[in-house]
Amino acid sequence: MSDLDKALADIVAIRTQLARGNAFCGFGPSALAATGLLALGTALAQHVWLDDPTGQPLAFLGGWIAAAVVSAILIGAEMWARTRREHAGLADTMLMNAVEQFLPAGAAGALLALVLVRVSPENLWMLPGLWQVLVSLGLFASVRSLPKGVALPGAWYMVAGLAVLMLGSADHALSPWTMGLPFAVGQLMMAAILYRAKEESDV
Repeated sequence: MSDLDKALADIVAIRTQLARGNAFCGFGPSALAATGLLALGTALAQHVWLDDPTGQPLAFLGGWIAAAVVSAILIGAEMWARTRREHAGLADTMLMNAVEQFLPAGAAGALLALVLVRVSPENLWMLPGLWQVLVSLGLFASVRSLPKGVALPGAWYMVAGLAVLMLGSADHALSPWTMGLPFAVGQLMMAAILYRAKEESDV
C-alpha cells in the first residue's frame, strides 16, 4: 500500500470514528409523526375494507408492506435533507452509519415475511409481533447515536411486540389494530422525543 493510499485510509477511518462519536441529527420529528399517522390510517382502512384479515393474509401484509415502503421514503427523504444540513462534511458517513444500524433489523423483517409466506403461511399471525420486536432491536442498536430517551420507544416496541405475540397465540388471528396501534404509539413517541431534543439543542 502506497503512502497516499494509507493516508486516505486513515482519513476514512478518522471520519468514521468522528461520525460514530457524534449524535445523529438526521431523523426528523415531522416524518416520524407522519408515519405514525400512516400506521393509524392503514389500520383503519383495513378495518373498514378487509373483512377477514386472517383469511386474506396476503392482502393484509400487502397493505402493511406498502405502508412500510411509504414510511421508509418519508423518513429517508427527511434523513437525507437534515443530514446534509446538520452534519455538513460528515453527512455521508453519518447517514451510512445510521442506515447500517437499522439495516439488519429491516432485512430480517423482510426475510421473515418472505419465509413465512413461502413455507409456513399458517404462522403469518406472528409477523406483527416479530416486526415490532425487530424495530425495538433496531432502535436499541442505534441508541448511542440518537438523542437520549430513544430507549423508551425501543422498550415500547419490545413490550408491544411480545404482547401482540401472546394475544395472537390464542386464536392465530391477524388484526389491523395489532399493527396499527403499536406502530402509531411508537412513531409518535419517537417524534415527540426528537422534537424535544431539537428544542433543547436550539436553546
